[in-house]
Amino acid sequence: MSLITAINKDNLPKHLAIIMDGNGRWAKQQGFLRAFGHENGTKSVRVTVETCAKLGIENLTLYAFSTENWNRPKIEVDTLMKLLIKSLKNELKTLENNNIRLNSIGNINLLPKSAQKELLDVIDKTKNNSRMTLTLALSYGSREEIISAVKNISDKVKNNIISIDAIDESIINQHLYTQNLPDVDLLIRTSGEHRISNFLLWQIAYAELYFTDVLWPDFKEEHLYEAIVSYQKRERRFGKTSEQIK
Repeated sequence: MSLITAINKDNLPKHLAIIMDGNGRWAKQQGFLRAFGHENGTKSVRVTVETCAKLGIENLTLYAFSTENWNRPKIEVDTLMKLLIKSLKNELKTLENNNIRLNSIGNINLLPKSAQKELLDVIDKTKNNSRMTLTLALSYGSREEIISAVKNISDKVKNNIISIDAIDESIINQHLYTQNLPDVDLLIRTSGEHRISNFLLWQIAYAELYFTDVLWPDFKEEHLYEAIVSYQKRERRFGKTSEQIK
């Protein structure tokens, strides 16, 4: 039985998040500069996005550029920004053909103006698409996101817009970048690393974690299927006992 037939379409993660790791190492293995790995990683992005849409996954979030990535060598950061602009231009047709809405989370004000313009343009052109929401985490850091939420809520408490007693999970969710997205059900990280790397810390509270040694440019449909099959074999109890779930 092939992996695709092993997938239960009634038990898909409603929100899949991926830490796309290993571009640099992949390029080094090929004897090329890191930029070559990032360029080839965009192919895996396209395959993953189209496969998720085909399966019926409603929300896909990709960790494209973290707040910490700004500390990388300037030449690599500049390359990544140029690649972002190029990818947005090239993939608009793919998004439209697959009825996919583009969304972004993070402090995009730190992106170059040209990247901001292209990103906002694609977001606007796909805003009415409804098959799947693709979220790019750009200049994103979960701790920064939580700090921002705390500040905004505190300001509202100070101005008597929200009472302290009213603060609960729902209020916090409303002040996160992901306010319009459900919690993450499945988090995949490629390249053999077993870290969360400041990604969606609040939103993955009960996510299933899946780590694979596959480097991101080598991540194909079958690897995504393997992760989903693994997810579907797990018992998600959310603090309850097995007996309660059954």
